[in-house]
Amino acid sequence: MRTLTQQLTQYAAYHRDRRNIATHFIGIPMIVLALAVLLSRPAFGFGALPLTLSPAWVLFAAATVYYLVLDVPLGVMMAVVSVLCIACGQWLAAQATLTWLASGIGLFVVGWVFQFIGHVAYEHRKPAFVDDVIGLLIGPLFVLAEALFGFGWRPALREAIEAQVGATRINVDRAAAHR
Repeated sequence: MRTLTQQLTQYAAYHRDRRNIATHFIGIPMIVLALAVLLSRPAFGFGALPLTLSPAWVLFAAATVYYLVLDVPLGVMMAVVSVLCIACGQWLAAQATLTWLASGIGLFVVGWVFQFIGHVAYEHRKPAFVDDVIGLLIGPLFVLAEALFGFGWRPALREAIEAQVGATRINVDRAAAHR
């Protein structure tokens, strides 16, 4: 199994343009929240217990286990984010069916639009998941790590990633470069 540094480095190789990363700061949380919303139905209760189990809990729990295996502190932070997403998802899933579906599908579609705008308009490179489907799981972790790097968190990890893929930048527009 690849390490946290290897996973983030591979994902970062597809995300070096700052504008693309910015679109991911919008798109990935929208997609993650959409999954929490859409997968919060059906929910199954356990008798008198206040807990309900839904496909969202199963997906987010499995992802959290993977994140914890990669890195405990980052995995714990992702667990907190996951619980918040599921709480919001459960609330929306408890609304009328039209509200639940419109919010879930809307978040999902708009989130992916942001993703593809970032890759087509700025990065000029296909998304990471096209070459490695695990990129779908690493994307949320990458966004959280990038946000934390902005606050000075784990500079050695950031430096290890940038040593292999370079620092983030603004890509020159291809059309402008050929004039």
